[in-house]
Amino acid sequence: MKNIIFIGMPGVGKSTIGVVLAKNLGMSFMDSDLVIQEQEGHKLHELIEAYGIDGFLEIEDRVNASLNPVNTIIATGGSAVYCKNAMEHFRECGVICYLKLSYEGICDRLGDLGQRGVVLKEGQTLQDLYNERVPLYEKYAHVTIECENKNIREIVHEIAKLMENTIHK
Repeated sequence: MKNIIFIGMPGVGKSTIGVVLAKNLGMSFMDSDLVIQEQEGHKLHELIEAYGIDGFLEIEDRVNASLNPVNTIIATGGSAVYCKNAMEHFRECGVICYLKLSYEGICDRLGDLGQRGVVLKEGQTLQDLYNERVPLYEKYAHVTIECENKNIREIVHEIAKLMENTIHK
């Protein structure tokens, strides 16, 4: 069975939905941010502080491009779409699923961006980041799941139904 790779803004629920969906479909679950932290020995925000945004994205690209799971739901970091090698790798090894949520919905869910390890350039607002990333999410997605006004159970059911035929091919 192919992998399912979640992309989307921080706070959209990639990890939460991924764990529930993995249980539902009998698949494994992997959070690529946790893999990065484990391999590098530091939290994401510490890596960004130490290496800057470009250095962090190089690490993220390298780690994500090296992942080779089978039958796994992969929750990526929101910035994974800046990593060309990783995104090409993901397109080959699975179905990329964009979990879409409005800017207002993202704002309602996010806490401290700095502690989350969100890649924000100097002077960039969350609205700027949202506007910059949405076209990239849309570019790389095989499928888009609208998450607005839906609970986890509804989203998982929708993805499971959609993936029944897709991931078995």
